[in-house]
Amino acid sequence: MSFMNRPLLRLVAPAWCLLVLLAVVESASGQVDFGFGNLGNDDQPAFNDSRDEVKASLLPSRSQVAAGGDVIIAVVLDANPGWHLWPGPGEIPEPYATFGSAIRTEISVQTGEDDMVTLHPGFALWPELHGVEADLGDGPLNYGVYEGRVGILIPATISPDATAGTQVITLDLDFQACDDRFCLAPASETLRTEITVVAAGTTAAGTDNSSDPVFTGFDPGIFAKIRGGAVAPEIVSFDVFGTTFSIDVNGIGGFLLLLLVAALGGMLLNFTPCVLPVIPLKIMGLSAVADNRRRCLALGASMSVGVVFFWMVLGGLIAGLKSFQSISELFQFPVFTITVGVVITVMAIGMAGFFTIRLPSKLYAVQTSHDTIGGSFVFGIMTAILSTPCTAPLMGAAAAWATTQSPATVLAVFAAIGGGMAIPYLILSAFPDLVKRMPRTGAASEVVKQVMGLLLLAAGLYFIGSGISGLTVVPGEPPSRLYWWFVAAAATAAGLWLLIRTWQLTRRPVPLVILTALGGVITALSVWVGVTMTAKGPIDWIYYTPERFADAIAEDKVVVLDFTAEWCLNCKTLEATVLQTPGVVAALDREDVVPMKIDLTGDNPDGKARLEEAKRLTIPLLVVYGSNGEEIWKSDAYTPSQVLGAIEEADRTYGRNPEAVASDR
Repeated sequence: MSFMNRPLLRLVAPAWCLLVLLAVVESASGQVDFGFGNLGNDDQPAFNDSRDEVKASLLPSRSQVAAGGDVIIAVVLDANPGWHLWPGPGEIPEPYATFGSAIRTEISVQTGEDDMVTLHPGFALWPELHGVEADLGDGPLNYGVYEGRVGILIPATISPDATAGTQVITLDLDFQACDDRFCLAPASETLRTEITVVAAGTTAAGTDNSSDPVFTGFDPGIFAKIRGGAVAPEIVSFDVFGTTFSIDVNGIGGFLLLLLVAALGGMLLNFTPCVLPVIPLKIMGLSAVADNRRRCLALGASMSVGVVFFWMVLGGLIAGLKSFQSISELFQFPVFTITVGVVITVMAIGMAGFFTIRLPSKLYAVQTSHDTIGGSFVFGIMTAILSTPCTAPLMGAAAAWATTQSPATVLAVFAAIGGGMAIPYLILSAFPDLVKRMPRTGAASEVVKQVMGLLLLAAGLYFIGSGISGLTVVPGEPPSRLYWWFVAAAATAAGLWLLIRTWQLTRRPVPLVILTALGGVITALSVWVGVTMTAKGPIDWIYYTPERFADAIAEDKVVVLDFTAEWCLNCKTLEATVLQTPGVVAALDREDVVPMKIDLTGDNPDGKARLEEAKRLTIPLLVVYGSNGEEIWKSDAYTPSQVLGAIEEADRTYGRNPEAVASDR
């Protein structure tokens, strides 16, 4: 059957082919419409992130500058109508509300050794805020944002020795665009511009952009302050169980306040599970000399010096060795963890007095008992070492900031942490009446030593077991937890021994009731620890690998990433008291959320790299990532409501389609 005669086909076919070819070529650029609707890609995003709605560029106030002169570099942000950006760093002024999980606009200057142009982002003039009312979970609030075409104005100075020629200025920009319904994926963009440097004393020509509206409001007097040696503010932020505050560390007052906060964090280390097991041992050592105030103070001071000494050595390692960047890094070497466990175990056995280990006579010249000056110093070092797997509130942020500063600053901050940790021992030794109540002789004293020794033995077995677990664990797989049964057995023995010896030694009602209850609690708690620590738990954790993380993001999932380790008792405490609460468990069990765990028990290079990417040195740490892979929230001391709030914000705000979220549930 013929649809058209051949002469007509010969006439129409070439024209039809040409029309189709033109349609394909031109519709790819979105420039033609042949009446069949829009065949182009005008409605398709070019980047699939915030760059689709905000155009960013650099604009110098002048294209030519004389050596020794000044210039303003504007980071121009041009948002499409209806879109806005979150503000830059710093406190949000009243009357605007603060959205804690907002991805703020940030700039980072790229510098080189031969750069003749110095940018001073600390003195940048940020755009004026505009209010936008939105309900982000706390009811309708007025949030401060950037809208329209605005500029971040960065003062730049030209070296007087600059040679004539072209200078390239490069900086990195991070931002996120949102409208009144949802936010696009955050964007990171590298921006470049050029200026021409002419010889000093030469009249600069070129283009003058200073009349552009984005430069409005800049105070040229800032250049005189910069050349006069003024220092820009530098903010360190703290978040302790939802309570946030910040310190401007530039200036002697701000730096001293930071040291005070670091010292407070160091003092709180004594109340973490890593240090608590050895504190009774020191209290008993001090109680033995409580009648000699000078001797008691000397022992406390020598232990304090040992604590501070270790923290300063650790600070020196971090300041001097680029490969050493984590406070808890020592415990990522299983041999070190096992060695610490063996030392604690030997001390525990000696303390309990079950048997005596005879050493070569030469070793007795070195006094290691905690009731001698030298031994107390060593005991202080050991106590500080035991603290490193744990992170106390406040100290994590202070330590992380310090590692980006000069070696002197690193040592000062770490000395403050050590000094804060040593304060309780100084107080106990300065006021010996506080420890005089401890029994020092007789059967009761022996029972106390034996029970404390068994509990200390449990701590030693814990470190030995976690070290062995670190030797055998494979990155991306869960570590073995069988050693917890040995830990539980030693602790259970302590509780049972207290029960038995109490009934053998006394019939007085008050001590009998109190010590029997205490022994029962220790026994029951020890069995409970063995059961719970070896159980799988209510959360179906996925162990981190870069590929698994990428797969979760590719599937449009929110990732809740828990940094942990078998030697990190703080981590275990937060998992049990926060992450395993019913509300958090339910949130982590949702289809659109992936609970993922990074275990740093052994050698885990990918896990350490992710910790460095989160700009932290210590664990525990919990980080919530949006379905676009961007970090939304992180904390090392958090509450169930904070975790739930971060997950909800990730769903609602960061790259998630609300309808898709609803269908996932």
